[in-house]
Amino acid sequence: MADALVDDFMRFLDTEKSASPLTQRNYLEALGAFETWRGERFAGWKDCEADEFRAYLFELMKQGFKRATIRLRFAALRSFYKFVVLRHGLANSPVALVELPKPERSLPVVLSLAQMEELLEMPKKLPLPKQSVAWIPARDTAILELFYSCGLRISELTGLEVGDVDFVSGTVRVTGKGAKERIVPVGGPAMTAIQHYRQQAQVSSGPLFVSKVRARITQQAIDQLLKKYLKYSSIPFKISPHKLRHTFATHLLDAGADLRSVQTLLGHASLSTTQIYTHVTKERLRKAYDDAHPRA
Repeated sequence: MADALVDDFMRFLDTEKSASPLTQRNYLEALGAFETWRGERFAGWKDCEADEFRAYLFELMKQGFKRATIRLRFAALRSFYKFVVLRHGLANSPVALVELPKPERSLPVVLSLAQMEELLEMPKKLPLPKQSVAWIPARDTAILELFYSCGLRISELTGLEVGDVDFVSGTVRVTGKGAKERIVPVGGPAMTAIQHYRQQAQVSSGPLFVSKVRARITQQAIDQLLKKYLKYSSIPFKISPHKLRHTFATHLLDAGADLRSVQTLLGHASLSTTQIYTHVTKERLRKAYDDAHPRA
């Protein structure tokens, strides 16, 4: 997209906001989608009016786009226009007053404690393929244990360095969204698994989790190893690294952890983002009541 305002905005996201590559790509695609929709009627960002964005919203809804997709596109447009107002002298944002559909409240899918424990044992149970590296099961066990112990995002886990793990304090230093750092406690089984993996793989510096060719492990590789272990488990639904994050938060709340602590552990900027897990917990309590109470 050859556009000076957009180019400046993308530099702002990258250098000043430290936005992730995925966020930058999504925002650029959202801006491009609006410009493509306007076509020849697009006269420039500063000339767009609120009614054009209302018409765009109506068109997306008419085409059956999910509310989350619509809200993501307009989040990009709002951020862009806020930037143009602050840095390029536009009087008002034409997107600011556009009323968006409320987000759909879909409850996260979580694993039961028994399912989580089964998954954690899978790398040790499966036979090692002939051409595989001997320490791969130890690495996979450490990855799964750390996901469940800390509720990390997949990008946070793949970005870990050996020096981020403090075995003395039993914590890990995590770099989250917007390059914000937080210190997260790590459970004993996860720490033991990490130590065992490092000894087996002889990993002493650099990336914590590596591939068999000693490069930093990729998000795609972690997705694949989860699919492999799921295939041989009794878990009846698909799982992803983010479902392990959901499971971490829900199990903490089930056991009585307070919402603010879980917010801090997850690295959520807003408490409202964490509150969805309280709904999951209530649903689980309701199911337990309905299944067990004779007059439910």
